Formats: sequence, structure tokens, C-alpha cells
Amino acid sequence: MGKVALVTVIAIDGPAGSGKSTVARAVAGRLGIAYLDTGAMYRSVALAAIRHGIDPADTERVGAVARAIRLDLGAEGTVHVDGFDATIEIRGPEVTRAVSVVAANPEVRTELRERQRRWVDQAGGGVLEGRDIGTVVFPDADLKVYLDAKPEVRAARRSREVTDLSYETVAADLARRDALDQGRDDSPLTVAGDAVVIDTSDLGVDDIVERIVGLLR
Repeated sequence: MGKVALVTVIAIDGPAGSGKSTVARAVAGRLGIAYLDTGAMYRSVALAAIRHGIDPADTERVGAVARAIRLDLGAEGTVHVDGFDATIEIRGPEVTRAVSVVAANPEVRTELRERQRRWVDQAGGGVLEGRDIGTVVFPDADLKVYLDAKPEVRAARRSREVTDLSYETVAADLARRDALDQGRDDSPLTVAGDAVVIDTSDLGVDDIVERIVGLLR
């Protein structure tokens, strides 16, 4: 493990339901370094816009929300937005439906990318997971991993998390979000040329973590 101490940024990208958050948090814990869920940042902006009665598609006003929002992402996965605990609310169906539109907003992406880079500077490195970490936010990351899984596996995972929606609804929402994330003009979801691709469909979390840590060795 001698080289692990030299690693500054580990970028873990992939679509919804691929296991990014669980794996990234576990890798950070295993290595004893900081962890950032960038998806929670976009969800927080979407929630703040909704709470202010702003249409998520209103580029200018949502961009202003992104620049003004006070965000506190705790090490244990807690999320505070403008002073209130939004940990559960940002995972709700209303935010989930809005987040891809918000994430496609260039003003939002510009603001949050800068916040993510400042976070790394302050934390002295860490594990970041999202959709453009290895391609845009940190193209020079020490290690880039792209997690993926079969669509039905991803939908099944998400439906277990979102118990108030049917599997069919979750699967349709995932397909819609994939299309939006991959088709947006600003920082679309794609695999970095030097990323290691891992299909998580038939792997447990421990197996994936071992594989990623092994890449550092």
C-alpha cells in the first residue's frame, strides 16, 4: 500500500444505480481519505430551486441558486442546504425527476465544478464520485474508475432505495436520465479514455473495493 499515500484524487464515475456512492464511500473509508458525493450537490441545487418555486429548466434563475446556495456535505453522508437537513429530501422523487435538467445547466455545472475543486484543495485530495469527475473536473486524477451495470440490475437497485415507486417507474426514470446525462452539451456522461471500467452487475461491494484498491498497488 506504499503508493496509496501519494494518491491525490480518485475519480469514480458512472450512471445512476451503478454503485458509485456506496463504492466511493467504502474506498475512501478503506484508504482513510475524504469522500465527496458530487451528485448530492446537484440534487441540493434542484431541491433549493424547487423550494423557491423556480422551474428547474429556468437556466438563469437556477444558476443564481447554485451560486448562492450554502452547502454542507458531512462525512457521514448528511447534507445540509441553506442551514436545514436535506439528507432525505434530496433523494425524493421530485428532486430525482428534476436533477438531470438542473445538472445540464452550464451555469450550475461551472459553479459546482469550482466548488468541487476547492473541496479537494481544502481536503488535500479524496475520492470523488459523479458523472464528469474523470473527464472534466479532474482530468488528471491519479486514478479514474468508471462503474457500470446492466440496466435491469441498476433499476432493481434503485427500486429498493425508492420504495414508493414501482420497478417499472424506476426503470423508465433511469432510462430517461441516462439519455439526458449522455446527451447534454456540457460535460456529458462518458468514459474517460484512461479510466478502468468495472461492470458491477455481479460483484459485491467488497469485491469492487478490493479491485479499486488493487489498482493503486
